[in-house]
Amino acid sequence: MKVRMKVSALLAARATRAHRKAWTAVFAALALTSLLLGAFGLTLVSAWSAQPRVERYAGADLVVAGDQTTRFSATSLGERETASAGLTERVRIPRTALSVVRGVPGVRMAVADTEFRVGLAGRAATGHPWETARLAPYALRTGRAPERADEVVVGSVEAGRDGVGSVEAGRDGVGSAEAGRGGAGSAEAGRGGVGSAEADGGGVGSAEADRAGAGSAEADRNGAGSAEAGRAGAGHIGERLTLRVGGRDAAYTVVGVADGPRTDVGDGPRTAVWFTGAEARRLSGHPEALDAIGVVAEPGTDRAELAGRVRKALDTAGVTGIGHRADGDPAAVRVLAGSERGEAEFLAAGPARGELLAALGSVAGAVVLVALLVVSSTIVQALRQRSHELGLLRAVGATPGQLRGAVGREVGRVAAWAALVGAAGAVPAYLGLRALLDARGALPTGLELTLPPLLWPAPLVTAAVTVLVARIAALIGCSRTATARPAEALRERAPGRARGITGLVLLGVGASSAGTAALQQGATAAAAAGAAAVTMVIACAVLGPWIAEGAMRLLGAPLRLFGPGGRLAAANCAASAHRLGAAITPIVLVTAFAGVQLSGGATMTHVADAQAHRMLRADVAVRADGGLTAGAVERIRELPGVRAATEVVPGTVLLARNELGSPEIERLPVFGVTPERLTRTLDPGVRNGDLARLRPGTVAIGADRADSLGARPGSTVTLRFGDGQEARLRVVATYERSIALGDFLLSRDELLRHTSLPGADRILVAAAPDADRKALTKALARAVPGARVERDPAPVRGEAAGEALAEVVSVAVVAAIGAFTVIAVLSTLALIATGRRPELRLLRLAGAGRRQLRRMLRLEAAATVVTGLAVGAAVASVPLLAFSAATAGTLPYLPPLQAAAIVSVVATTAAAGSLPPVWGTLRGRYVPSPSGD
Repeated sequence: MKVRMKVSALLAARATRAHRKAWTAVFAALALTSLLLGAFGLTLVSAWSAQPRVERYAGADLVVAGDQTTRFSATSLGERETASAGLTERVRIPRTALSVVRGVPGVRMAVADTEFRVGLAGRAATGHPWETARLAPYALRTGRAPERADEVVVGSVEAGRDGVGSVEAGRDGVGSAEAGRGGAGSAEAGRGGVGSAEADGGGVGSAEADRAGAGSAEADRNGAGSAEAGRAGAGHIGERLTLRVGGRDAAYTVVGVADGPRTDVGDGPRTAVWFTGAEARRLSGHPEALDAIGVVAEPGTDRAELAGRVRKALDTAGVTGIGHRADGDPAAVRVLAGSERGEAEFLAAGPARGELLAALGSVAGAVVLVALLVVSSTIVQALRQRSHELGLLRAVGATPGQLRGAVGREVGRVAAWAALVGAAGAVPAYLGLRALLDARGALPTGLELTLPPLLWPAPLVTAAVTVLVARIAALIGCSRTATARPAEALRERAPGRARGITGLVLLGVGASSAGTAALQQGATAAAAAGAAAVTMVIACAVLGPWIAEGAMRLLGAPLRLFGPGGRLAAANCAASAHRLGAAITPIVLVTAFAGVQLSGGATMTHVADAQAHRMLRADVAVRADGGLTAGAVERIRELPGVRAATEVVPGTVLLARNELGSPEIERLPVFGVTPERLTRTLDPGVRNGDLARLRPGTVAIGADRADSLGARPGSTVTLRFGDGQEARLRVVATYERSIALGDFLLSRDELLRHTSLPGADRILVAAAPDADRKALTKALARAVPGARVERDPAPVRGEAAGEALAEVVSVAVVAAIGAFTVIAVLSTLALIATGRRPELRLLRLAGAGRRQLRRMLRLEAAATVVTGLAVGAAVASVPLLAFSAATAGTLPYLPPLQAAAIVSVVATTAAAGSLPPVWGTLRGRYVPSPSGD
């Protein structure tokens, strides 16, 4: 045994020194594999441990809130399975829960929180009761707490970023002594108006307040809505602000400026405005419901025990979330502690975390598969170039074990160093991917990807996996030579029949998966198309020699048209088809994978944009970030020159259904509209029914979705809104342009009932043919105070959840596959070219000129590129055709620039791998050396 190990070690050491160039490409491929596996592993672990940050509830020990998860159960193969999805709209809890929590032993303070949209000088802000400031805590910078109903405290953006105020300050009464005397957390505050009866007695909304409102010339001169006000938060002490809540304007006096926050709900950052408790309750629109309850424990109370007591008290009192939920989807009330408290603040963070995990898991699998293919093909090609050397060792008496041991040690040495280099680069690559996610806005505000220090060495685990993959690939690469009899080891054997049968079976499986994609929709169709592409790429790798042989027969005649060099290229390609098959495989891989990843999303975006432009009939749009005044649509319709006006509100719904026998919950973008004369501003392309009948309790459905659900006008469908409430809606129409508009079109009022913090309001306006556009624009601005008039309105288009995330992930995957392909093509062609040096010398001895040989090499490289691109495009077209036909009813689309980038990268890489390694052989007059080199 010791002798065998010494022989193997000696052979490995000498072979490593003798074949440094061959192992350089293997080193690069393994280093990149280790880097990518480490980076994706760190990102997966970071996403798995990610939690929404705690901001507004940082001073609370516990937070009581509604359950932001909806569930759907179904029986599959005799077993009960449950699917779940996060809810992006607030699940509110009854106000009665406040008294229950306050009665629990160990609770020092329980503060009710409610959040609502506030319009401020044309911008969007968020309103809260002042009591909740102590939960952050947000300290008063200047002024005092609001004591009357017409007084407010505004948030200071800079203060929020500076993080003034500590948790202790929040528990002891927010801010300084002056703040305490003004009301935050002190006894005077409780008596003076935070939630008191006196605060409720202010006369908000009167005519005098309206006339005194900010937005007038005086307020503008004093700074309301100015840049200075924006930088300070929203206003200055003593300033009168006109705030718009629930479609009504009222004047308030700024009595204090406090720290942040800036809440981002998808349409930009929003400054906070604090009201008295009673006024916030009135303005919220749901006085008997709360968003959450912040709980501060008595000193020395164990948080875990207190959470259990609060949980038991709520269960005993029968407190549940508000709204009708589906059967099997309990509307429970959650008690959150520690990092979970952020889930009650940033509602989109939880669903986004699940989407990120799913996306990273799928692409990590694709990257691992590509890495295996590239690493295996690179190692196999490096060993194939030495097949005669290995065969000679076998012929002179080396045992199969010695041969495997030598190759395994040789590869192991290279893999170990490469894996360590890749692991060192995994952390910077992970940080780069995080920066890309942040830069593209792929993650919602509040979701923080954290990585505990204990997990930073995780790339060492992926490095070990890389070494294991390399050892397995080495054993596969030398298996035929090691097991051959000594007399046959020097002979090059053709691919076996089993390999051809395996490749054909894989092709059939890929085609079957593409057929499945053609029968499905949405994420299921995309997953089936991706599986088809992966399977067919593997099939092409297995069938590489036969594909190359067939392609070279087809290209032989065109190649011969290029003179002696072309005839040499045609003869060489026909004779060495198996060798070129190894070079074609990575080109097929990058073309197919990049084509599927880029074209899938580009096709949907292209079709959606085209539908959105055809659908838009409006001439102008009125946009109000802070909300529209009540009756704005009706006033606009009465203006001279207005033909039709439609208010459009974006939102989401969830569709729970059985998919291939398993429960599934799909999140879908939707719009709520006012149906009067809808098709004059927005034409969905009605197929059946009448959109004018769209009212609360009804819905219009996209034609494709209606077909899959078996729905038609008059039937009913069951949907879950963003707050988890279920509703059975009667179908009034079906329409064609559902890729842009979404699969469901709802009444504006229906959708707003289930939207906790609406985004910017938008009204599409169609002008009469003879209308004066300039006069109409001025009239619209006067009719809707605080709104902007857009003369060239953007098309209405719904964006699916995670669209930005999918874009970033696609870019990362294509970049990773492209890097692998560059290494694989360069290494494979360079090894092939290096092994052909004796052949080229022989051709020169036979009289071939340098120009003829250069042309031969260029034509061979061109034939390799053309074959790889053609086969890769064919492989990609099968799943893409199925996916595009199923989801968009059109042909696949790939932007010309992206297609040109794929072709140029492949062509440049092939040229770099084919010509430079043999330049020395082709340079100057050929004079044979005594050694033959």
